[in-house]
Amino acid sequence: MIVGVGIDVVDVARFMATVERVPALRVRLFTPDERDLPDASLAARFAAKEAIAKALGAPPGMSWQDATVRRVAGAQPVVEIVGTVLARARELGVDRFHLSISHDAGIASAMVVAERDT
Repeated sequence: MIVGVGIDVVDVARFMATVERVPALRVRLFTPDERDLPDASLAARFAAKEAIAKALGAPPGMSWQDATVRRVAGAQPVVEIVGTVLARARELGVDRFHLSISHDAGIASAMVVAERDT
């Protein structure tokens, strides 16, 4: 059963200009494993985190650090959640996320479906 759907689109150059202007954002928004990714991949991870939040109803108080997107060679990316994001997912009964991310022509996008067993 689908619990929620989220989508987000990010202009890579604009996003990276903001991150460069406010370096603390890199630490605030991304886990240590994500911080050194190429610009387009970083923007795509941000779009994914936004889409995850939207799929969970975008409640206040969720930490950006509590969702990590891992790339798996030859497979779709994997969403790992802990802390505040895990708590919200449990509250809604979410068992899994389906995530699609892409970046091309200066745009990064992500779409998430949050699902629970019926």
